[in-house]
Amino acid sequence: MRKITITFLLLILFSLIAFAWLSFSKTDKRIIAFHAPKISRTYKSPSKEFLKLQSKAVTAKAFAKQNHFDTSVSFLIDMSLPANRNRFFVYDFKKNTIQSAGLVAHGNCNQYWLEGRKYGNEIGCGCTSLGKYRIGKPYYGRFGLAFKLYGIDKTNSNAFSRYVVLHSHSCVPEHEVEEEVCQSNGCPTVSPGFLKRLELIIKNEKRPLLLWIFE
Repeated sequence: MRKITITFLLLILFSLIAFAWLSFSKTDKRIIAFHAPKISRTYKSPSKEFLKLQSKAVTAKAFAKQNHFDTSVSFLIDMSLPANRNRFFVYDFKKNTIQSAGLVAHGNCNQYWLEGRKYGNEIGCGCTSLGKYRIGKPYYGRFGLAFKLYGIDKTNSNAFSRYVVLHSHSCVPEHEVEEEVCQSNGCPTVSPGFLKRLELIIKNEKRPLLLWIFE
């Protein structure tokens, strides 16, 4: 009986040590994200974030008009915001407001875990590329449904050659969380549910949609 009790106590001790180790590991950040409590957040004027987005939307709409893109809606990604917060915005030009928002992963630049932000355009760099993109045709690849992306600026001119596409992955939660979320190899990766909403918008528009990643 005494041996059983000691064995049981040792199992508890080892479990606590293992849990503590996981709590400080990078991998645990990806696991906790799915179990963290949902955060509710609104984006309304006159918040600093909303005003910044409005300013970007003005530039995006002017660009869309000049370059024959859709002028009713665009996708704006603010990389200055944390990855565990909504930073992929569907912006309605007609109503001048946010139509929808979701999480989006950024590139890890081929590191196990990228601390902070780093951007790149070189083929094979694994980094997010800032700049404006034209959203191309859908296809089905290794991550299921995806949309081809064509970089318009010098900072993202290699996007198509790098296979940077808009796709989803189950490691991206459907809502804001307390912990960090997973990172990509440069693709703007969203949650499966959010991609379904984006798919409906993309397919309903007759002209190409603009996706702009900025900081």
